[in-house]
Amino acid sequence: MKRRKFKNYAFIDGQNLNLGIRELGWHLDLKKFRIYLREKYGVEKAYYFIGYLEENRILYKFLQEAGYILIFKPIIRNRDGEVKGNVDADLVLQAMIDFPDYDKAVIVTSDGDFYSLVRYLYEKGKLRVVLSPNSEKCSALLKKTAKERLFFMNNLRRKLEYKRRKSTA
Repeated sequence: MKRRKFKNYAFIDGQNLNLGIRELGWHLDLKKFRIYLREKYGVEKAYYFIGYLEENRILYKFLQEAGYILIFKPIIRNRDGEVKGNVDADLVLQAMIDFPDYDKAVIVTSDGDFYSLVRYLYEKGKLRVVLSPNSEKCSALLKKTAKERLFFMNNLRRKLEYKRRKSTA
């Protein structure tokens, strides 16, 4: 008897992922991470929510080539010139728009603002996993709602760390 293949989608809070991993002292290899999501969790579509900055065009091209579907949020600069691009509502909306199309969702964030989405997916049997980039920064609300479906990326360094290639010149 052939096993049914699940159709899973990932919804990634890009800034939260990036900052959470950097706070651990390493850099995530996003190409390896996309492969990991496919192989470990059966992720067909991986949405990557990120603020749009013109100077990051090369990064955006790389992410698309690695297999991510980019969802851009216009950014706002505060009085100090700091960039703010909150993707929370966009991520939740996309997860609900696609709700009938996926079997299970993988949510990548440590942000407690997603607890309502996580609770809903959990209750409907549609939550595969919440991947928190950093256990120290993970919201207590996420821990409470994701329960046994919460995993931390702290111990994935050996598998997913970006390593610069040494030049041969």
